[in-house]
Amino acid sequence: MGKRSLFRTSLSLLIAALLFIGSVGPVWAGGGDAAVDQSRNKRLIDVQILGINDFHGQLNVTQWVDGKPAGRADYLAAHLKRRSEKNKNTLIVQAGDMVGASPPISALLQDEPTIEFLNRIGVDVGTVGNHEFDEGVEEMLRLINGGFHPNTGYFPGAKFPYVVANVLDKKTGKPVLPPYVVKRVKGVPIGFVGVVLTDTPSIVNPGGVKSVRFVDETAAINQAVKELKKKGVRAIVVLAHVPGTSNLDGSAATGEIVDVAKSVDDEVDVIFAAHSHQYMNAVVDDKLLVQAYSYGTAYAAVDLAIDPITKDITRKRAEIVTVWQEGIKPDPKIRRMIEYYEEKTAPMVNKVVGTAAKTIRRAQNESGESELGNLIADAQRTSMQTDFAFMNPGGIRADIEQGEVTWGELFAVQPFGNNLVKMTLTGEQIRRLLNQQWQQANNHFLQISGLRYTWDDTRPVGDKVVDIFLPDGSRIDPDAAYTVTANSFLAEGGDNFTVFTEGTDREVGPVDLDALVEYVKQLPQPFSASIEGRIEKIQ
Repeated sequence: MGKRSLFRTSLSLLIAALLFIGSVGPVWAGGGDAAVDQSRNKRLIDVQILGINDFHGQLNVTQWVDGKPAGRADYLAAHLKRRSEKNKNTLIVQAGDMVGASPPISALLQDEPTIEFLNRIGVDVGTVGNHEFDEGVEEMLRLINGGFHPNTGYFPGAKFPYVVANVLDKKTGKPVLPPYVVKRVKGVPIGFVGVVLTDTPSIVNPGGVKSVRFVDETAAINQAVKELKKKGVRAIVVLAHVPGTSNLDGSAATGEIVDVAKSVDDEVDVIFAAHSHQYMNAVVDDKLLVQAYSYGTAYAAVDLAIDPITKDITRKRAEIVTVWQEGIKPDPKIRRMIEYYEEKTAPMVNKVVGTAAKTIRRAQNESGESELGNLIADAQRTSMQTDFAFMNPGGIRADIEQGEVTWGELFAVQPFGNNLVKMTLTGEQIRRLLNQQWQQANNHFLQISGLRYTWDDTRPVGDKVVDIFLPDGSRIDPDAAYTVTANSFLAEGGDNFTVFTEGTDREVGPVDLDALVEYVKQLPQPFSASIEGRIEKIQ
C-alpha cells in the first residue's frame, strides 16, 4: 500500500499548521495515485472504528480541557452515537484501563457499572490494560466473563469479547483470553489483536498476576497475525495497551508503540495505543497509530476503505475528537444509569471526615517530596505504629481540596484498596530501598515518614542517597532493625522496589484508605500538611 497523501502538498502543509478545536487531524495513509481504477473505488467498503482508552471508570466525572467541560460517560455515549450515525459500518473498540483507579461510583461496586456502560454503548471488542489486573487475574476474568462477588452478588460480565495475545497461563501456556477475534463488515473479515505492556507485573500488585506470564508484545502480535493470515484475514487492527504520542500534525511519533509498529507484520494496518494518556495520530511504517488522551475526554475516529475482493485496507485516516459537553445533549439512558449508581453509593461517598485548611497537593518539589505524600505516609506509620512508612507516588491519584473533605474525596486520593503491611528491614536494606528510586528512564520518589535523607544527582545510579537521618538527627544504623510500613503493592515488590520483598516479621493491617480516613478524623481541625524537608536534593 502506498504512502502518498490524498491532498496536495501545499494543502497538507496548511492543515499541519492548524490546531483544530474539538478534533485534530485527520492523518491519511495509503490511497495510491490519481489513476487508481475507478471501478475499485466504487466497490470499496467504508468502515469506521471508534476507539477509547484509559477510561478508568470516569462515569460521572467532568474533566476540563482548555477551560471547557469535557468527558463524562453520558456525553461520551452521545458523541459516539452521533458519530456512528454517519456510517452504519461502525465498530467501537477499547484499548484497556477501562477500570481501575476509578471513582467511587464504579470502584465501590467492583467496577461493574463501568462494564455495564461499555455494554450499553455497544463496544464490539476490547483488550486489557495493566489496571484490569489491579485485583488479580481471577477478578479480571470475573468482570469479563461474569460471576459472583461477595460485595455485589452475581454480575453477567461483558457482552463483547476481550482479546489479549501476550498474557499466558503459567500452567497451561495458553492465553488467558483469546488472542484475537474476527469481526465481519458486509462479509469482509477484520481481525482485532490485543496486547498489554509486558512490564504490567511491576506496576500492579505482583501477587495478583503470579499465575500468568507476560510475553513480548511484538512476538505475540506476529503470532496472531500469522494465524489470521492463514484464515484469509488481511485487514488487521491491533488494540495495544502500550504507550505512544505524537505532535498534533502526526510528526515526531515516539513511545514504545512506535517500536512495536516498526517490528510487527506489515499486514497490520491500524494500532490503537494507550497507557500514557496522551495524544497520538501518526503513520509509522505505513501503520496508522492513534491514542485518544484518557478519562473519556476524547475518542479516536478511524476511517478505513476496504477492498471486498482483496479483503485488504486500501486507505486509512484518523482524527482525535474531543468529547465537549457543549453543543450536545447527554445520552438519557446513560444519565439515568449514572444517577442510579450515584444514589446507591451516596451514603458512603458524601460522609464528611474532616476539613482541609488549604488544598493539599500531591505534586512533588524538586527533591521529590509532596505535601499529600507526607500526610499519607504519616497516616500509614501511625496506623501500623512503625518506625518508618513508605508510600508509592503512583498510588496518590488526586489532591485534597480546601474545605470539607468527604470519604469520597479521600477515596479519589487512594482508590486501590491496598492493605498496609508491617515488616522489619535493616538500615542497610533501607538505604538500598531508597536507591531503587532511580530506575531506568523514570524516578519514583517514595513518600516517607519517620526519617529524612539527602541525595546527590551527580552520584551514580544505585548510590545517589548520601545520608539518612532519624527524627533525633542521628544517622541510621546500617546494622539495626527497623519496623516499616508499606502498602501491599510495594510489599510485593511493586514499581520494582524489590527490597521490600526481603522484609521479615510481616503483619497485614487495614486498607490504606481506612488508615487515611481514621488519621484525618483524629487530626486537629482544620487539618493541613506541608513540605518539611524530609527529602533534600543537595546537588
